[in-house]
Amino acid sequence: MRLFKERAEDWWEVEALFDLVFAPGREALSSYRLRDGVAPVAELCHILRDDDASLAAAIRYWPVRAGGLPALLLGPIAVHPIHQGEGLGGYLIEESLGAATGADRVLLVGDAPYYGRFGFRRLEGVEMPPPTNPDRVLGRALTPGAWDGVSGPVTRSDGAP
Repeated sequence: MRLFKERAEDWWEVEALFDLVFAPGREALSSYRLRDGVAPVAELCHILRDDDASLAAAIRYWPVRAGGLPALLLGPIAVHPIHQGEGLGGYLIEESLGAATGADRVLLVGDAPYYGRFGFRRLEGVEMPPPTNPDRVLGRALTPGAWDGVSGPVTRSDGAP
């Protein structure tokens, strides 16, 4: 596998992978309201290609505000079904978080048992747009104490509702 930053010409191939893994209705999820019309954080969006140059996995990040403070929204992350179970998702998470210099906090909506091994914990009082299950709102501090005392809604970074 080879790691690359996602390029503009990769966009539709990555979108097709997300559709394959999550189904086309994924855009109805509340987190997509935070992404709609907002550019992803390009330096943190990565893809993995196999030896045949086929897309094996992808991860994206988006700028948001949590309780009024800047944060990164991790997701989506997807691994092609033929490569699932190979550790590619974990590799993308660790590599991309390592590249997130200058950021203090990251959040995502996901399963605590899986993401907990990467340092993500449930965020009490941080509210994703409904109907998100609050038990699935997870965060990781990239600087010590970055989530301490943070509460309130997660909103678009551009101030739009």
